[in-house]
Amino acid sequence: MAELDHLILDVNDRAASVAFYTRVLGFTDEGRDGPFSIMRVGPTCTLLLAARETTGGEHLAFAMARAEFDRVFDRLRSEGIPFGDAFDTVGTGRAPGDEIGARGAGATIYFLDPSRHLLEIRHYER
Repeated sequence: MAELDHLILDVNDRAASVAFYTRVLGFTDEGRDGPFSIMRVGPTCTLLLAARETTGGEHLAFAMARAEFDRVFDRLRSEGIPFGDAFDTVGTGRAPGDEIGARGAGATIYFLDPSRHLLEIRHYER
């Protein structure tokens, strides 16, 4: 099983979007991290708002237990699905990476689905 960890969403106007998500949906503005405005959706999920022209585009990140992470990684390799340790290294075969997610730092692997959506799997267990 996996759960949504974070979603990066391209927006036209980051400030207007932050105001909307805080005012209308009640999300918490956790400030900026590089090109992203971080909105806390819940204890284990964040929404990262990025200006439309941000490199990397939209992606879905799924958190899972270490054992499931390892099984998915094995399936990626056995099916020959290109992967990488960051959003811009898919296809390099380097993994896992180490990046910040909704619950802090964690191991990450990035790859594309058949429609070329960028997916990330991660675990927080060390």
